[in-house]
Amino acid sequence: MCDFTIGDKMREIVIGGAQMGPIQKAEPREAVVERMLALMEEAHGASCDLVVFPELCLTTFFPRWYFEKQAEIDVWFEKNMPNDATMPLFRTSKELGIALSFGYAELTPDGLHYNTSILTDKRGNIIGKYRKVHLPGHSEYDHDRAFQHLEKRYFLPGDMGFPVWRNLNAMMGMCICNDRRWPEVYREMGLQGVELLMLGYNTPSVNSQMSDEGLEKRLYHSELCMTAGAYQNSTWVIGVAKAGSEDGHPLIGGSIIVDPDGNVVAKASSEDDELIVHACDMDACNFGKSTIFDFARHRRIEHYTRISTQTGVVRPD
Repeated sequence: MCDFTIGDKMREIVIGGAQMGPIQKAEPREAVVERMLALMEEAHGASCDLVVFPELCLTTFFPRWYFEKQAEIDVWFEKNMPNDATMPLFRTSKELGIALSFGYAELTPDGLHYNTSILTDKRGNIIGKYRKVHLPGHSEYDHDRAFQHLEKRYFLPGDMGFPVWRNLNAMMGMCICNDRRWPEVYREMGLQGVELLMLGYNTPSVNSQMSDEGLEKRLYHSELCMTAGAYQNSTWVIGVAKAGSEDGHPLIGGSIIVDPDGNVVAKASSEDDELIVHACDMDACNFGKSTIFDFARHRRIEHYTRISTQTGVVRPD
């Protein structure tokens, strides 16, 4: 059960999903941050309390490129957050009174590499961090693919689980890109009373192993998993893309805001920098959490043991 009852005063958060168009390989972080600041200013004009940016939004989606030397890899990573390039985001967050969530490649002081998202409060203070758990793709050059997807080469799986944080009088969680396709992700946060789940993604428009899948089906699957996760855990879901053609490699758009009943209430219409906005009432989560998805009353964990003890498929004899 969540901490709030149906009779509480409406807890409305105006949320901006800040989709970003393509970032070319040669585009410096400072130029990208200027684009992000422009979206924050637009969000301020729309009275947003929170702005959610995509996965790896400071650079191009570099896992499509094969690098052998560690120095070539590390140039895409941030050793500190904030740093000189990104400090304007945190300063503007405080000046405008807008909380932020955005993704970047994190290089830790002890040399570990993660695909990371952070969450701030309205004063630009980092209050939450998440590291991507479900890394897609492969770790070595694959000659059979139309293009590379080397997240398993450049990142470690996240080591923080799926935490939630109280921010803006709501319970908030994060996940990243491929995480959205795994129902366990939503349920882990659902069991902590999540009311707002933020996720950014960089999803190619073409399946490197099935070229005839098509953009329409890839957008359908992206939306399907987010709307299902929202409904099955009675939570708002904010899914924000980096989109468009990066050095000839297209990424899907389709950024959406989903309500706790699984309805898409806002959707991007382009593959460019675009802000989608919706006033999200956190109390809209309460009905589902207290009825059909009242986990305390209805879950039967004695029958779910395979979920936490088994990875691959094991068929009965």
